[in-house]
Amino acid sequence: MSRSAHPAGPRHADVLPEGHYSAPPADLNALDQKVWAETVTRGDDGVVSVAGIPVTRLAEEFGTPAYILDETDFRSRARAWRTAFGPDADVFYAGKAFLSRAVVRWLNEEGLNLDVCSGGELATALSAGMPAERIAFHGNNKSPEEIRRAIGEGVGRIVLDSFQEIVRVAHIAQELGKRQRVQIRITVGVEAHTHEFIATAHEDQKFGIPLAGGQAAEAVRRALQLDGIELIGIHSHIGSQIFDMSGFEVAAHRVVGLLKDIRDEHGVELPEIDLGGGLGIAYTSADDPREPHEIAKALTEIVTRECEAARLRTPRISVEPGRAIVGPTAFTLYEVGTVKPLDGLRTYVSVDGGMSDNIRTALYDAEYSVALVSRSSDAEPMLARVVGKHCESGDIVVKDAFLPADLAPGDLIAVPATGAYCRSMASNYNHVLRPPVVAVRDGDARVIVRRETEEDLLRLDVG
Repeated sequence: MSRSAHPAGPRHADVLPEGHYSAPPADLNALDQKVWAETVTRGDDGVVSVAGIPVTRLAEEFGTPAYILDETDFRSRARAWRTAFGPDADVFYAGKAFLSRAVVRWLNEEGLNLDVCSGGELATALSAGMPAERIAFHGNNKSPEEIRRAIGEGVGRIVLDSFQEIVRVAHIAQELGKRQRVQIRITVGVEAHTHEFIATAHEDQKFGIPLAGGQAAEAVRRALQLDGIELIGIHSHIGSQIFDMSGFEVAAHRVVGLLKDIRDEHGVELPEIDLGGGLGIAYTSADDPREPHEIAKALTEIVTRECEAARLRTPRISVEPGRAIVGPTAFTLYEVGTVKPLDGLRTYVSVDGGMSDNIRTALYDAEYSVALVSRSSDAEPMLARVVGKHCESGDIVVKDAFLPADLAPGDLIAVPATGAYCRSMASNYNHVLRPPVVAVRDGDARVIVRRETEEDLLRLDVG
C-alpha cells in the first residue's frame, strides 16, 4: 500500500477486500519487526518474548487480556522524535493516545512536552510531575473549571478552538491576574487521506475555526485585542494515521498565508506554528510509515520554504506525535477461547477480550496483524477472523488474518501495535473489566495501570 493514500482501514464486507492478502505469508511463525515492539522475539522453543520475558510467563503472572508495553521501545521512539526536531522545535506527546503516570514520567525524563485535552489528562500529568509550562491544553469544549485550573497551574499554552473560547480564556485569565499564552486552532480545508472520523482539517467538522470566509482572521483580530491572553501562534491538525506529506504541505502553505496576513494587517509576526500530529504507524506489513527524521526534515523544509516565499521569519515549529510514539510499543495478549470453522468462509477465533479493549476495528474499520505467540506451528494456514466475547456482531478485533490451522483453545495470540487508542478508548461494555497495562524492560515486568476488578465496577454503582 502506498504512502499516498492510506485509510485507517479499508471498508469491506464479508469478502476479502481488494488489496488484501492474496495468499498467506510464507512463514506464520515469522514476526515482522515493522509491526512489533523493539524487543519482541520468538525463541527456539517457539514462545514469543518481550524484553526477555516469555509471554507465557506474562500471561501466568498478569492474566489475559493484557496490554504489554515495551518501555525501552517507548523511550527510544520518544528520543528519536526529540532528536529529529532538535532544540529549535517542540515535540508534544499527544496524551490522548495513551496516558498514565508512568508514561508522563518517561516523557519528562526524555525531554518531551505533553499535550492534554481534558481535566483528567491534566490531572494525570500534574500528579506525575510534568512541569506545567511544558503542557499544552487542547479540546473543542473546555469547561470553565478546566480552563481555570489550567491557567492557575501555569500551563504553557492553551489552544483556542472557538470564538467563545477566546473570550472565556481571556476573561478567566484576567480574573486570576494572569496573561495566558494561547494558540488559535484553524481548519485549513485539507482533505487528509484517512478515515472520515479521524480527518480533522476539512470545514465540516467540530474542530477549530475555519480559514475560509475570513473567520480565522477575525479570531486572530479579537485575540490580539484582549489583555488576558498572549497570542503566540497558529495551530493546525489535519487528521490521524496519515502517511502522505502532501496534506501537511498544503496546510503549511495556508497557515503561513494567514501569518503573512496577520503581519500585514496587525504588524505582528507570530513566533510559533503547530502542525499537529497524525503521522501513521504500521499496523500490518503493508503499511509504510516514515521515520521521525524524515518527517522532521520534510516539515521543516516545507515551513521554511513557505516563510521565505512570504518574507516571514521562520516560526518555531511544534508537532504532536502520540500514536507514532506509543502505538508500536505495545501488543495485546489474549487467550483463545473457541475456534469455530465456517465452511467456505473463514474460521472465527474468539478471545477473552474484544471491542471493550480495542474499539478501533469496529469504529474505524482499522486493520491489525495477529500471531500465535505461546508456541510455533508447522500447520497449514487458515483464514481467520479474531473476535471478542461481547454480545455484538461487530465485536471484531482482527477482520482477516492467517493463523495456523491447529490453533486451539488455551493458545495465546497477540495483536501488535495496540499502544495507541486501545486502553485509552477502552470501555466496560457488557460490564467486562478493562485489562491492565504491563510495562516490560530489561527482563522485568510491572503493572503501570492495574486490571479493573468487580469491586471497581460496583463502587461506582450507588444502587
